[in-house]
Amino acid sequence: MTSFVIQNALIVDGTGKPGFLGSVAVEDDQIVEVGSITSPGDVIIDAEGLVLAPGIIDSHTHFDAQITWDPMVSPSISHGVTTVLIGNCGFTIAPCKPEHRDVTMRNLVRVEGMSLKAMELGIDWEFESFPEYLNHLESKGVGPNVGAFVGHSSIRTHVMGAEAAHRQATEVEIDSMCEIVAGGLEAGAVGFATSTSPSHNGADGYPMPSRLADKEELRRLVGVLGELRKGVFMLTKGGPTPIPFLEELAADTQRPVMVAALLHNSTDPEGVFSDLSQISDARNRKIPVWGQVSCCPLSTEFTLKAPYPFEGLSAWQPAMRADSEDSYKKLLSDPSFRSNIRSELTQPAAVRLFNGEWEKLKVLEVTQENNRHFEGKSILEITNESGEDPLDFLLNLSLEEDLGTTFLSVLLNSDEEAVGRLLVHPFSSIALSDAGAHLTFFCDAGFGLHLLGHWVRERQIMSLEEGIHRLTGQPAQIYGIPGRGHIRPGAYADLFLFDPKTVGRSQARRVYDLPGCEPRLTTNPQGVHGVWINGIQVSCETGDIEVDRYPGQVLRQFDS
Repeated sequence: MTSFVIQNALIVDGTGKPGFLGSVAVEDDQIVEVGSITSPGDVIIDAEGLVLAPGIIDSHTHFDAQITWDPMVSPSISHGVTTVLIGNCGFTIAPCKPEHRDVTMRNLVRVEGMSLKAMELGIDWEFESFPEYLNHLESKGVGPNVGAFVGHSSIRTHVMGAEAAHRQATEVEIDSMCEIVAGGLEAGAVGFATSTSPSHNGADGYPMPSRLADKEELRRLVGVLGELRKGVFMLTKGGPTPIPFLEELAADTQRPVMVAALLHNSTDPEGVFSDLSQISDARNRKIPVWGQVSCCPLSTEFTLKAPYPFEGLSAWQPAMRADSEDSYKKLLSDPSFRSNIRSELTQPAAVRLFNGEWEKLKVLEVTQENNRHFEGKSILEITNESGEDPLDFLLNLSLEEDLGTTFLSVLLNSDEEAVGRLLVHPFSSIALSDAGAHLTFFCDAGFGLHLLGHWVRERQIMSLEEGIHRLTGQPAQIYGIPGRGHIRPGAYADLFLFDPKTVGRSQARRVYDLPGCEPRLTTNPQGVHGVWINGIQVSCETGDIEVDRYPGQVLRQFDS
C-alpha cells in the first residue's frame, strides 16, 4: 500500500462550490480523506499557495492511433489531463479489417492531418473489432484513463468496404452497423460518434464515410443507444443535421447528444449562438443536448502539401484528387481553378474553415532567402502593397518554393468577446483540444491550462471554481464517468496541482518524436506542480516522471 498527503492546498473539488484550504490523503488509487488530515501518509507534499483540483477530463482528443504507440499520450498528461475520450467525430481505427487498414490510415492523413509514415510504423494492428481494440489497449496499458466512442466512419468502412465513402447504405448494411454499435456498447464504449461536417474529407478528397449516411441511418444507429439505455451520441455537425433533428434523436432515445464543433466564425457571427439558443430551447424541454465549444483560437500552421484550411472548399476538391504532385501543381496554376476558388470565397459559409479572411492568414516561414521579407506579414498586408490578388500571391509563392512555404492562419474563435460568451453559456461543454490530431497544424493539448490562465485569471469571465468544474465535474457528469471529476473520499486519485498565478501553456514548438522521426507541434505546461493518475504521480514541476507501470484504466462502465 502506498499513501501520501497533499496538505495546505486550496482545494477546488470540481463541483463548482467555493474552494477551501485543507489536505487530501490518498491510499493506493483512491482519495480516503479530505479536509483536516490527522493521520500522516508515507509522503507529505506541502502545497501552500497552490490549487489542488481533480484531473482534467479531455473529451475530444483523437488519440486513437497515437495511444497505440505512445500510451502516455504526450503532451496531454503534463498539462493536467488524467482522462481522455477517443473516437471523436467517428474517426477511429477499430473496427478495421486488414484489407481496410490502408484506407483507414489515409483517411486520417486527410481529415486529421496525421502522418501516414508515423501510423504505418506506430500502429501494430493487433486487433480488428472494437472490443479487441479495447482489450489491446488494456493489455498494453494506458497512461491516462481512456474512454472510447464507437466510430461511424470505421463501422461504415468495415461493413461497406470501398463503397462507404460513395453511397448510402442498404437496410441490410445498416442492420450490420447496428450490431457493431451494440457490440461496442456492451464491450464498454462511452457512446457512438459521427460527423456530417463538410470540412471532413478523407482519402483522395472523398467525404469521410459518415457523411454519406442519411437521416434514417443515423436514427437507426443512435436508436441502439436508446434500446440499450447507455451511451452518449457525439456528432460534429454539418448542414444535414440541424439542432432540431438532433433534439429529436435525443428525445426519441433519451440519450445525451453532444454537438460539436461550435466555434465562432466572424463571417457568420451569430450562427454559433443560434445553435446554442436552439440547444437552450431543447434543454428547457428537458431534452439532454449539449454544445461542445473551445476556449482556444483555431490557429493552424500549414503548407500547400497539406492545405487543411482550404479542403472544405468545394472548388478545392479537384486538387485533393490530383493523381500526382505534378498534376497538383499544374492545377494550382490553372486560372479557371483559381477563379472557381475566388468565386466560392465570395459566398461565406458558417461551417467552412476559411472564408477569404486574408488578414488572418500570414506567411510564417519561407524556404528561399529572397522571400524572407514576407515572413510575419499577412497575405492582405502584402497584397495591399503589391496590388496582387491574395489567392494568386499565396499560390504563386508556394509554387515558387516547391510547396514548402509555411503559412499561419487564425481560422475560427478569433473574436475573444464572442468566445467568452460561448464559454459561459450554461449548456456548453469546453473541449475540442484535438490533442492527438492535426499535429503539424496546432497543439491545443493544454486547453485546460489556457482556460485557467487566460480566461479565468486574466479575462476573469468565470471563477476559478467554475473553470475547474467545466474541466472536471461537468464532463464526468455528461459522459457518466463514475468516481472521477471530483475530489471526495472514495473517488479515484486523479489530481492536478498548480499555481493559479502562473498556470498556462507555452508557445508551440516543433519536435520530431513521432515514429519515423516525423514532426509535430507541442507546448510546455506552465505553473503545473503535480499530476497524479489513480494515485501515481506522472508529472511534477520539472516535467514528466518516468513510471514503472502505466497508471490509467480503460473505462468500460459508465453511469446511465
